[in-house]
Amino acid sequence: MTDSVYQQKVAGVILAGGLARRMGGGDKSLLTLGGEPLLKRVIERAQPQVDRLVLNANGDPARFADYGLPVAADVVPDFAGPLAGILTGMQWVHEHAPECEWIVSFACDTPLFPTDLVERLLQQAEQEQAPLACAVSGERNHPVFGLWSMTLMDDLHRAVVEEDMRKILRWTDRYRCSQVAFSDQPFDPFFNINRPDDLEAAEQFLNHI
Repeated sequence: MTDSVYQQKVAGVILAGGLARRMGGGDKSLLTLGGEPLLKRVIERAQPQVDRLVLNANGDPARFADYGLPVAADVVPDFAGPLAGILTGMQWVHEHAPECEWIVSFACDTPLFPTDLVERLLQQAEQEQAPLACAVSGERNHPVFGLWSMTLMDDLHRAVVEEDMRKILRWTDRYRCSQVAFSDQPFDPFFNINRPDDLEAAEQFLNHI
């Protein structure tokens, strides 16, 4: 990691505010993979990569008490999607960790993402002087695993609240966004668990980490 990148202050937000309809509802982040909750696996991978970490989740925060993270509910009502979660994370960082210049978003249903994710996103964004960066694997964009400059917080607030914007790519298309490619072999590290069958598939990937 270069000195300039190393000196950057980065916060992380784990996005767990969805309804998990395809899993039958409930907290997808508390489903177990290899005997451990998805959330525990995500925290273990994310925490070493950031200076501060917050969990974006709705409902009673007490159910996450064992994980030792601050919990921030969506600042936009009615389960407005991942953009609302990123905005929530930004506003939390602005209030509680103003020294952080960037925030990185992590999906709670994608527990095997790369351990060098943040470092590589930062390096690429700095190299290209871009305010955003997102992960790519197998020619697919994964904007939920993105790096976001805190300078964009007000712009994102306007887009989500005033324009009712919900699609991440529609918003990132407004800015220079670096794309950082990760290998999808021997498995795609951004494989996300949407359905019960996906848990079985992800179990096989544990043999490769």
